[in-house]
Amino acid sequence: MRFYYTARATYDKDYSEDGISWDKYIKWSRLVQLQELVSVDGCLNEVLVHPDRDNKEDWQNIVVDEYYETGFYTSLDYVLQKMQPTQKFNLLAVVVNPGEDCQNVALPDFEFLGYDLLDYAYDISALSNCGGFDETFLPSELNQFGLIDDYQKAYNVKLELLQNNPEEHHADTNVIAIWRHTTIGRTQPNR
Repeated sequence: MRFYYTARATYDKDYSEDGISWDKYIKWSRLVQLQELVSVDGCLNEVLVHPDRDNKEDWQNIVVDEYYETGFYTSLDYVLQKMQPTQKFNLLAVVVNPGEDCQNVALPDFEFLGYDLLDYAYDISALSNCGGFDETFLPSELNQFGLIDDYQKAYNVKLELLQNNPEEHHADTNVIAIWRHTTIGRTQPNR
């Protein structure tokens, strides 16, 4: 299993940046069970790592899938070095298209949160940022982080999304297993 890392902005009731407010998002998404959205969607949970794309060494840490930068990085230390210090953020470990159930995969200092379905360009979550695909899954089927809890269900939704929406490019997805660090980024500065 190949782990990658990323740091993402939080999106919850305390969100105060420009863009859609938490209350408006909950109403639009119908995800009334959310405590916090912990997604790898680049619009809702902004990537906080800023690599130097003119530096060859940085490219050794940037994960690219075909032609798409994923927003994931090969090193946890690299993520912490390249992000701007912030009080609260999500330091995530991820596995792209895992070949096994990740529910019981122990990763020291991280907790498993669930599976996201990120479009093939690694931009948009089909679960939390497409307005819903009710023919495939209902908003109530996601957990308190906006993720799918069950491995097999994640792959079933991935398959059915594309079958039911063949013309929708956000329906062609990667399954992303997500773990969040239990202390770094939760309440204290990362440096």
